[in-house]
Amino acid sequence: MSGTVPERLDRFMARANAAYYAGRDPFADFVTAPEISQMFGEILGAWVAIAWQGMGRPDPFILAEAGPGRGTLMADMMRLLARVAPDCHAAARVHLVETSPRLRDVQRAALAGRTAQPAAWHDRIEALPDGPVILLANEFLDALPIRQFVRTGAGWSERFVQGVGFVGLPAGDMPEGPFDRPVPEGEILECCPEALAVARGLAARFVRSPGTALFIDYGYDGALWGDTLQALRDGQPAWPLADPGLADLTAHVDFAAFARAAAGAACHGSVTQGALLAGLGLFARAEQLARNRPPVEAHAIRDAAQRLAAPDRMGRLFKALAITSPGLPVPPGFAVAPAGGDGR
Repeated sequence: MSGTVPERLDRFMARANAAYYAGRDPFADFVTAPEISQMFGEILGAWVAIAWQGMGRPDPFILAEAGPGRGTLMADMMRLLARVAPDCHAAARVHLVETSPRLRDVQRAALAGRTAQPAAWHDRIEALPDGPVILLANEFLDALPIRQFVRTGAGWSERFVQGVGFVGLPAGDMPEGPFDRPVPEGEILECCPEALAVARGLAARFVRSPGTALFIDYGYDGALWGDTLQALRDGQPAWPLADPGLADLTAHVDFAAFARAAAGAACHGSVTQGALLAGLGLFARAEQLARNRPPVEAHAIRDAAQRLAAPDRMGRLFKALAITSPGLPVPPGFAVAPAGGDGR
């Protein structure tokens, strides 16, 4: 419990999620795209190979993942690269951004025998070594702490946590955020300072040296507002402020604000996850895997592809946004119109 002293929401989230990831298996509460099917990692592995070629085939280069979970995505990508793009596989130096010692051990086991050189781990994206880099982050931004502000007749108040409820206090230090949006009185506006710092840091890096980053997450792309804070406990929705450390706390990603913070770099998207994966050959790969399989297995493969890309499943809610160094080719899957819409 946060007790009787009000605690700012982002600080509450950071404390609660740190305890959650230290003491529980988060994958008992939710399933991410890499765990649904190997096809997700294979498709993104092909994306990495094409992006690497567009960067001039640097050797070596940093292949990084932020929030790598069990290591499934990176393992599937490396398996694909070893098979179809061995030069890219040999040039890749795998770096993982992960703070949990327990998850690092799980990731190390998943990557055993998959990488050309031993993988390295870091606590922050900013700690990645210099050099050409391709960074992927699937469901990473949604777990970063947010702040919530309520539009009032006099300006803004900020939501603090007190006990298991919210209290509104006069807004003090106002972070960078989309406060120019025409938010009606009484509505909530969210901002994620840590996500904006990630975008600014990558943009500065990509101006100095070649880089490409792909972020996939659930969120929205537009001048929107509202409360998106949510919690999952034991696989079920829960009240976010109850029992900190026992539930996974997340919020929808504001892709428009994230892209604006990456000023100086080139931003592409957002596009829907469904459009990205379908454009990169997800359904063709599903048919290839399903061919000559027993009917039950073939159905499961096709259903996994639908789960990843269908608009009424993960395909529309999840968005993808790419950031690249200025002058690099448009990343694969992004030569289409932006997705738009609220994605909620």
